[in-house]
Parts: sequence; C-alpha cells; structure tokens
Amino acid sequence: MTSTSTGLPDRYRPIDQITPDEPTATGVIRSWRARDKVLNRDVAVRIHTPGGPAAREWITRALTAGGLATPALAMVYDAAESSSGADGTPGAAYVVNEWLEGPTLAERLESGPLTERDARNLVRRLAEGVGEAHRVGLAVGGLTPEHVVLRPGGLVGLLAVPAATGTVQGDIAALGALLEAALTGHWPGTQPSAHPPAISQPDLAALVRRARSTEPGAGLSSAAAMVALLGERRPTGHTSPLPSVKPDDTTDSGWLRRLRDRRDLADADAADEARRRAAEERAADERAAEQRAAEQARAAGAPAPRDDDPLATSTAAFAPIRLEPPPPPRPPAPAARPDPEREALLPWGPADDIADDELEDDVPRSTARRRLAVVGLPLLALAMVVVLAWWVGNNLLSVAGSVDQEGTGPAPVSTTTSAAAPPPPASGPLPIAAGTVFDPQGDDESENDEDAPLSFDGDPATSWTTVTYRGSATFGNLKDGVGILYDLGSPQAVGSVTISTTQPGSTVEVRTGETASGGLDDYAVAATATLTGTDTLPLAEPVTARYVLVWVTGLVPTDDGFDAGLAEVSVQSAG
Repeated sequence: MTSTSTGLPDRYRPIDQITPDEPTATGVIRSWRARDKVLNRDVAVRIHTPGGPAAREWITRALTAGGLATPALAMVYDAAESSSGADGTPGAAYVVNEWLEGPTLAERLESGPLTERDARNLVRRLAEGVGEAHRVGLAVGGLTPEHVVLRPGGLVGLLAVPAATGTVQGDIAALGALLEAALTGHWPGTQPSAHPPAISQPDLAALVRRARSTEPGAGLSSAAAMVALLGERRPTGHTSPLPSVKPDDTTDSGWLRRLRDRRDLADADAADEARRRAAEERAADERAAEQRAAEQARAAGAPAPRDDDPLATSTAAFAPIRLEPPPPPRPPAPAARPDPEREALLPWGPADDIADDELEDDVPRSTARRRLAVVGLPLLALAMVVVLAWWVGNNLLSVAGSVDQEGTGPAPVSTTTSAAAPPPPASGPLPIAAGTVFDPQGDDESENDEDAPLSFDGDPATSWTTVTYRGSATFGNLKDGVGILYDLGSPQAVGSVTISTTQPGSTVEVRTGETASGGLDDYAVAATATLTGTDTLPLAEPVTARYVLVWVTGLVPTDDGFDAGLAEVSVQSAG
C-alpha cells in the first residue's frame, strides 16, 4: 500500500523533513528521514511529485548509482514509482538512500572554515566517489554543503545520490566550489560583502579557478585529476635533493611538487611537537621523583617543617640531596715577560709582531715556535733519511737480486717491440651517475619524476612507480610505455642489467644508446623480460654505451587500476 500523504509505500514511515522542497524542471522533490519498518533502520527518502514519465529518468539514474560502492556516496537501497491513489491522486517517484549520521558541512561552516589539511581530505574523498560515478557514466549532482555529511572517523559522504539533474563538468565545478567554501567558510555567491574572503593558499586558489573555469583547455579534465592534485603521497625512502626549479602553476607536476613541500613542512612540525611533548613528560617524571624522595625522607624521620616557614619546608623537601660547592676558579697564568736578547736571536722577529690569539695554552708564541723548531727539524731530517734509504734499497738491491738469480750470462732479449695489451675489464656493477624518467609519448602529467633516483639508490625497499592507469595494462591504450634512462657518465662495456621490482608480472625492455635527448628508436633493444622479482637480463652480446634505458612495456593490475615499478636497477660491465 501507499501513503496518501507522502506517496511512499507503507514500509517507510516518515520521521521529519530534512531539507526544504527542491523545485526541478519536472516537479518538486521532498527529502525525508524515514524508518524502514521491515529492516528496522533509518533511511533517507526523496519523493518526486508528480510521478510518471517526468520522473522516470531520475529513477533510471538512481538505479545506475545503486551499483556503486564507495563511502563518499550514500548507497541507493531502492528506487521505484508508486501507483496512483484510489481517489485519482497521481503517484510519486521515490529514491531510498543510506542514512548518514553526522553534521552537514553547512552546519560545520557556521563555526568557521576548515583547516587546509581537513579541506583537502574532505574534497579529495568526495572527488574519489564522484570519479567512480563518472566512470560508469553517471553525473551525481547535488554537491552542496547541505548534502555533504561529515561522518564519524574522518569520513565524508554525499546524502542525496543522485540529484534530479547533473552534468560531469557541473560536478567538477561543484567540487571546486566546495573546496572554496571549506577554506573560506562561505559558499560561493552567498557572501553579502563586496569583498568575499579569499583563499590564502595560492596553489589551492589556482585549483579552485581551474575546477570552476569554463574556458576550453583551462579547466580540469576529470574528478580523478582533482584527486591526484589534492592527494598526499607517503615518501618511500630518501630522495636526492632536486635542483631548484620554479614550477608552472598551471601544470599538475608543479602542483604535486608544492603538495609534497607542504607535506614535508607538516612532518617537521609534527616532529617538533613530539619532541616538545617528550621533554614535558621527562620534566613531569623528574618532579614526581623529587616528590617521592621528599616523602621517603619524611617517612625516615626527618623533622617536619612548619607551615609558616617556607624556607624550612623547602629545606626539608630536599634534605637528601647534597650540593657540592663548585671548584674555585683557576687563576690566570701570569703573562710572560719579553726577553729582548732571546727575541733578537729569532729569525721571525720580535714577539711584539705575534698576535695574542695565536698563543697555545698560555705559552708565548716564541716558546711554541722554538719548540717546533727543536722537535720538528730533527723529525723532518729523519723522514728524509728513511725515504732515501727506502729508495736505495728498492732500486739497487732489486737490481742486484735480479743479477744473482739469472746468473752472469747475458739477459734474454725480448723480440716483442709493442706494448703489452691491457687486461680485460673485470666484471662488476657500473656506477650510475644519474637517472631520469623517459616518457616521449606522455603529456604534461608527471610520471612520479622526482622518485626516479629511488630506483638506483641501493635500497630495494624504495622504488619508482608509474602513475595508475585505468582500462588496460597497456597504459590505458594511451602510449606504448614509460621508463627510466640511466647515465653511466661515459661509454662503458655493458654485459647485463639486474632489475628488482615489488610488482612481478610487468614486462620491460633493456635498450642502449649514446644520447640523452633522443627518441625511443634511438635506443636499440638489447634484452626483454617479464619481471618475477629480481631478474638479471644478460645482453645478447656486450654493448659499449653511455645510456641504458629500462623501458616498461606492460603493467600489472592493482586495486585502483594498472601500474608497475622499479625498486632497484644495477648495470654490470662485460667481463
């Protein structure tokens, strides 16, 4: 049966209306908090009146949203159209959502804006859910502070999913407006002042402008791009300092670099706070120890101090502690009187020309230099005698020994006039001077370029990884591959390359070349492999080259898509 007052099935009992009526092009939507009497739980119900063809597109969009599973969007439990009443009253369409507990963003902003970190996390998590909806072709809509719920545990959710209408670009612009509202405390367009509050962080202000821009090529391409720009990656190990480059505020790579700089500052502040708390705890422990010592002294029979004698109180409390008097100060050494006769004999002149700060342990400089001359000159002479004796013994005695061993006959004359050939180079790892990301088919997006040194830092626990691609393991059918170009400093004889990865299953090619600015065809393929963990790839024949390119051609599936990584790469010489 259907309730004649709300148009809902009798299964849902309305409790209270949670938002004002929402006029749409096809009717009016009312939002209620209701009780599901069958499953005994609270739900959020939205009722569209009238029903019929005008509301069926909304029901279809709601059924599409029912296949999503993301904490950022309220789940869709039911979506249908109720039948008309017995008195001819037209039916209504309704959508039943998960009920989200917590205050709305609008209620939270009444007490002021969010911190930068909280604003980033809130919008990033919403953008993750909106991106999942866009992936299945659904524009969410309804991204307003009244519908954004701050859930327990730092989670965030959108209450009305989906809205009656919506577009993908409208969702991205609404995410930018939510970021501005979270940072300033005011929803854009509602500030009555002639000078609305501005965003103090330049990078976030530029991100808001890009999200809300309607100019071709100036806005964000997707909600996933906003997730990437707001995300905070954890460092996987030590990275070498990069040269100071002023990033372009309109590129995503510059954004990522600025975000990581802010993260490092936050980590440093957290470390300072931890040290301050540790110092306070130590001070508290010391005070507690002093109090226990005072109590033990009183229990041992020390005279109790009078309440009106603060000096006696403090003395009794610290009776067990004995303070030793400080040692008497050492008297300064008397200044040495100049000796004119002695100074006249010195080759460097009188002592008046010597600076006072060059004296050693209160000894006049003339005495120090005289001591150096008396001790240093015999030592120097002895060292010269030792060197001369070593040279004589090493040359003359070796010649005599050679004559004794070979006899008195003439020494054999060598018939070879050319110099002996140098020994072949010993096999072993070759030093890598530098490593940079090689992405000739990429766009302006960063492929985690700053992590490239982690692939040859000697620590297999740190690694360089590609960005995550969606759709297929062949880089989402966007390009043929990406890799890291290693500079050996000078041409070297390369025999093999050892590659370690934490993501087995990816495919790579080892290529070599003589230039750092060529295209992919300028590097010849020397070996190919499917990585299993740690693999040594011998070259078909030794190659003399300065540059070695590890070119990733296939990715492996992860939770969010497909990516690959290089944990440690070493190049071995041909021995």
